[in-house]
Parts: sequence; structure tokens; C-alpha cells
Amino acid sequence: MGITLQYANAQVRTEKDLLGEKQIPADAYYGVQTLRALENFQVSGVKTNFYPDYVKAYAIVKLAAARANGEVGRMKKDRLAAIEKACQAVMDGKYHDQFLTDLYQGGAGTSANMNANEVLANIALEMMGKKKGEYQYIEPHDDLNMGQSTNDVYPTAIHIALILHNDKLIKEAKLLSQSFHKKGDEFGKLLKMGRTEGQDAVPMTLGQEFHAFGYQIDAAIEALRKSEEYLYEVNMGATAIGTGLTATPGYAEKCSAQLAKITGKPITTAKDLISATSSMQAFVMYSSAMKNLAVTLSKISSDLIFLATGPRTGIFEINLPALQPGSSIMPGKVNPVMPELMNQICFKAIGNDVTVTFASQDGLLQLNAYEPVVAVAIMESQALFYKSMPLFRKNCIDGITANEKVLKYYMERSVGIVTALNPVLGYEKTTELAKEALETNKGILELIREKKLLTEDQIKKLLDPATMTGQQKK
Repeated sequence: MGITLQYANAQVRTEKDLLGEKQIPADAYYGVQTLRALENFQVSGVKTNFYPDYVKAYAIVKLAAARANGEVGRMKKDRLAAIEKACQAVMDGKYHDQFLTDLYQGGAGTSANMNANEVLANIALEMMGKKKGEYQYIEPHDDLNMGQSTNDVYPTAIHIALILHNDKLIKEAKLLSQSFHKKGDEFGKLLKMGRTEGQDAVPMTLGQEFHAFGYQIDAAIEALRKSEEYLYEVNMGATAIGTGLTATPGYAEKCSAQLAKITGKPITTAKDLISATSSMQAFVMYSSAMKNLAVTLSKISSDLIFLATGPRTGIFEINLPALQPGSSIMPGKVNPVMPELMNQICFKAIGNDVTVTFASQDGLLQLNAYEPVVAVAIMESQALFYKSMPLFRKNCIDGITANEKVLKYYMERSVGIVTALNPVLGYEKTTELAKEALETNKGILELIREKKLLTEDQIKKLLDPATMTGQQKK
């Protein structure tokens, strides 16, 4: 039972655990084990409540567990009712300021779990008309952690948090893809030279190029959707190592059913709880999909930077929106800051995937103690993409314009256009034209006109975007 005392004009209550007593601020909803974590793990300054979906996930897991325990006849109705109200309040965004443990922590997430247990217990106590710390009515371990262990609560909470945020991430990725496809429609009739290995290849439209960017993002979105399915399988009911010790028979399945009902996602109990408790495969798979998104967006960003190089000495086929002066010394310089920003986000996400890989492979036997850094890595990548993709879309992609004169100049000058002439002039003749163009620094069309190899009508038909790029075949 908590005792409220007055010391130096500061209201406190005393709580104890196996290591002894601690004085807790009287207005705090957390308890003694959270306070120890605050003393032990002042590391990153990034707290659980930095990610609202993560806090919400704990409330969802505890709500599902309490209801499951009620269904199997273990949880008293009055306590269940108070816990339900407490969990719903946190799910609604209240009390998040009490979830204070540093995301980096030893103990495989025990501090984060106990932070949730203590806060929810004290909220429930107040809702019952009791005082914080009066744990004889609702106890953080016996009630909020009933039939549970950090070893099943913690990974399940991370699963739920990632699932909740994945919906938001996919929504932003779809909007970004739509912006690229919109530009693809806008640039649909603008011919340009495609490039392979940095060299002139064959003609295409700028629209095809931008649609391709959109389709690459579409594929990355599909990978995110599929990888989310690995997160649906949870180990609730496993307790310490997967044997279910202290959990009531039937609780595990009922808990998963409650999680599915609350989240609207097809959450299920893992086929083997020992395997699910020791393995990090779900995190590895989802992180891989995040890395795939990072690789996709990074390549697109680098392509945009390349296409916008110039304005006088680069490719300069497109203009990126000018957002700010680009140099403290070079007047008039404007940099591609948004693709550069996106690249940095992508590099970080790729590095986070490496962290997930090492942390996942180094867990010993029946538990992986490095889950906290896995959670940090994946949630950071999610958050960075969620915040940066709308900036990339609004401040860059939506404002891109084409330099039509530059595109036309390259088309008329490029040797690569000879490939399109093969069916008309034959390989030998087009090879001669390519060689002469390179030797004389003349354009292919210029030589064709000089040699009167084609009429202007034939040239016009040849340069029709539909003919040149194969779109007429679709």
C-alpha cells in the first residue's frame, strides 16, 4: 500500500519492491519500478511517449489481456471495469506524459512493461475512487500483469505499435506515389532520351520515367503490406519462455481474439509460443520491407538530383522547386535539398535495418534481450518516413517542371535515336550515321536531313511519342 508523506514541501508517496523503498512524487501515476528505470537508463532522452502509437499499443495489449482474463474467470469484474476505463483513456491519448522510460534499456523491456502496469493501475485506482498507490485494490503485477510476462507483453506491444503506424506510413507512401503518377500524366507527351549506365540509350517520355518512379513506390507499398502479416502472429500467453506458466488455459487464444477485435487486424496466437518468444523473424521481415522502401526512395531521389543537375553544366531536364539559397558563398546557387533530405532518411533506415539484423541474431536461447534496440530502430524508421514523405511530396515532387527545350535538344543531338531508325534505314546505315555523328559532332536528325534519308513527314511520324516509345502498342 502506498503512503503519502510530506518532505520539504514536496508531496510524495512511498512504494517498495524487492530492492527496498522509493519515494514517488504523489502526483505521478508511475511507480517504484518506473522510477528505478528513470534512474538507471538516462541514455537517449527519447521516451516511450515519443511514439504515441507505442503508448497506445501498451494500452491495447493490457486491455486485451484483462478482458481475456475476465473471460477465463480469473479477473474480478470490478477490477476489469476499472482497468478497461484506464486503458481506454490512454488509447484516447490521455496520460501519455506518464510513459517515461528511455527506449534504450536493459532487461528486455521489463521497465517499459512495468511503466505501463504502474500507470494503468494508478489510473484505474483513481477511477475506482481510490488513491494512487493503494495497490491492495488494483496491483500492477497481480492485476495489470496477470497471466503475463514482459517476454510476451513487450514484443506484442511492439507488434501492435508497428501495425498501427504501418497504416499511416502506407497512406503517405500512396500519396507520394500518386504525385509521381500525376507528373507521369502531365509529362506524357514529352520525348526524352533514356539512359543506361549513364549513357544515351533509347527514347522514352518523361511521363514514362515518372510513372516508373510511381510504380517502384507501389511495389514497395505492397511489400510493406505483406510484411505486416508477420506481425499479426503474437506470443501473448507465452509468459516467461513460451510454456505459459502462470497463464490460465484458454487465455492465450482469447487474448489474441481480443487484440484482433480492438485493432481490426487478424491477430492470432503463434503456433509455437517458445519459438515466437525466442525468435525475431517478424521484426526482421518487417524491417526488410522498410529497407526496401528506403532503397526505392533513395534511388528515386538520386535520379531526381541527377536529372536536375545544372543549370548550365548538367543534365537539367527537370526543375526542382527552389526552396532556399544553396550556398553561403556562391551567389545564385540552389540545391536539391528535398531529395538530399530523403536520401539521408533512407540511409538511416538502411542502417536501422542492419541494427535489427544484428540484434535479432544475437538473442540467446529462449529470449532476445535486445528487443529494445529493435523497437527503437524500426519505430524510428517508420516515424522518419512518415514525416519526410509528405515534405518530399509537397515541397518537391508536386512542383517539378520539365525543361522542354533541353529535352528536345538532347533528342535531336543524341546518337541513341539511331536504334529507332533500324527498322526504317537498316542496321548498317544507322551504324554509319552514329559513327559520323560522333566524328562530326552533328545530330542524327541533322545528318538525316542533310542526306535526305527521310522526309519531314517521316521524321515527324518517327518522333511521335506514341511511335517512339511503344505506347501505341498498349
